Amino acid sequence: MNLAPRLDIRQSQSLVMTPQLQQAIKLLALSNLEVEGFIAEELERNPLLESAGGEDGDGGEPIVAVPVGGDPVPADELPAGGSDADPVFDGELALANVTDDSAADSIGSLDGGLGLNGVSGGGGVGEDGLDFDSFAGGELSLADHLMAQAGTAVAGADLFIAAHLIDQIDECGYLTASLLDVANRLGVALARVEAVLGVIQTFDPTGVGARNLSECLALQAKEADRYDPCMARLIDNLDLVARGQLAQLKRMCGVDDEDMADMIRELRSYDPKPGCRYGGEPSQAVVPDLFVARRGAGWAVEINAATLPRVLVNRAYYVELSGGSHDKASKTWLADCLTSANWLVKALDQRQRTIIKVASEIVKQQEAFFLHGVAHLRPLTLARVAEAIEMHESTVSRVTSNKYLSCARGLFELKFFFTSAIQSADGGEAVSAQAVKAAIRALIAGEGAKILSDDTLVELLNARGFDIARRTVAKYREALGIGSSVQRRRAKALEG
Repeated sequence: MNLAPRLDIRQSQSLVMTPQLQQAIKLLALSNLEVEGFIAEELERNPLLESAGGEDGDGGEPIVAVPVGGDPVPADELPAGGSDADPVFDGELALANVTDDSAADSIGSLDGGLGLNGVSGGGGVGEDGLDFDSFAGGELSLADHLMAQAGTAVAGADLFIAAHLIDQIDECGYLTASLLDVANRLGVALARVEAVLGVIQTFDPTGVGARNLSECLALQAKEADRYDPCMARLIDNLDLVARGQLAQLKRMCGVDDEDMADMIRELRSYDPKPGCRYGGEPSQAVVPDLFVARRGAGWAVEINAATLPRVLVNRAYYVELSGGSHDKASKTWLADCLTSANWLVKALDQRQRTIIKVASEIVKQQEAFFLHGVAHLRPLTLARVAEAIEMHESTVSRVTSNKYLSCARGLFELKFFFTSAIQSADGGEAVSAQAVKAAIRALIAGEGAKILSDDTLVELLNARGFDIARRTVAKYREALGIGSSVQRRRAKALEG
C-alpha cells in the first residue's frame, strides 16, 4: 500500500448558483411593485442604467404573443388593443361572452385608448397617474385624539396620570393596565387614578377607556341615556345574550318580549371597539401585476407596465467613460457595472416572459372561471401547469407568489386558481374546493328560517354531485367565517 503523497486530476460536474442566478430567482418571486423598488436601487447604484419610461430603446428583445397551438407572433403584429412594449397573449379559444357580475365589468367598457381593463399603460392621468392617496390627510391616532381632550379637561399631576393611562389604552379603546399597578408605579392614591380614568371615559369616542366589554357598552348606554336597571342587568349578563337564552334574560330583567327585543336592538347599535375609528395604518390598495381581458374570440394577458419601469443600458455613457485614462481598478469597476446592467435587462425580460407564460396557461386551464364564475373553477396544481409549459414546479411557485391578476370578475391572487379537487358523487369530473365553498355559502345564504345543519348540507351537496364528508363541510364552513347551525339559530332568535 503506497502512502506517499501524490497529485490526481479529477473531472466532475456540479450545479453552482452564481450571485446573478440567485438574484434572477429572487426577481421572479417579487411583485411588480417590489421589482420597481429593486430597479430604483439599481439605478442609483449603477451609472450605466437609465429608466426608459415609455420610450423605445435597446432594453432587450420585445416580448411576443403566443397563440394557443400556434407559432410565436412578433410583437409588432399583435392584435389591436395590445401594447407594443408589453407582453400580450391572445389565445384562439372558442369562448362565449363573459357574464357581467361585478363592478369591474364597467371598467373594461371605458377603454377609450387605455390598456386592458381600462388601465393606461402610462399610468393614467399625467405621467405618474392620479394619486388619490395624496388627497388624504394624516389620520389622527387614538392617543393623540385623547391627549387633545385631556389637555382641556385636566391639568397638573392629573394630566400626567391621564397621559400614562392613555398610553395603556390599546387600538380598540380598552385600558389594558391594572389601576392598582398604575397607582403604585406613579406613587399616587388609587382613588385619584380612578377619578382620572372616569374623566377619560367621558372623552370621545364614547366607551373609550373601558376595562372590558361590559363596561364599554355600559358607558355608551349611559351616554345614550338608556342605562336603566333592566339594561344594566342585560349588560352584566352578556354571556347569556351570546347563548341566546332570552327566556332567562326576560325573567332577570323583568321585561316582556317587546322590551327585550328593543333592548337587544339598542345593544347591537353600540360599538364594541370604539378606538378602531382612529389611528391605524391606512389600507393599501392591491395593485395588479397582470391584466386579463377579452380580445375577440380569445383572451389577452398583459403585464401591468404602469408599475414596471423599463430599464436600458446607456452604452454611449459607457463608451465615454471607457475612453478616458483609468487605472485597473476603475476599468474593472466599469466592466462590472456593464455586466450587471446587461444582466438586469436580460433578467427583467426573462421574468416578463416567464410570468406571461405561466399566466397564459392559468387562463387556458381556468377559462370556465373567467366565463361563468367561481362555481366553474377547476382543480389545478402547480405540477400540472409546470408540465404544460415545460418548466420546473418551483419556478411556477415563485411566479404565482405575491402576484395579482385583474380581470372582469375582480382582482385575484394567482394562488387563488390552484385549488384541491373534490370528487364527483356520480363519478364525473372532479370539482374545485372553491366551487364547493361557493355552493356552501349559497346554501346557507338562502336557508331562511329553517337552519341547515352540516348533515343536511352534506345531503344537499351530494344531490348536486359533490362527494364530500361532513367534517370537510364543517372545515369549509369555518374557513368561510360561517358559524355552526346552533350559532346561526341563536343569531336568528336574537334578530327576531
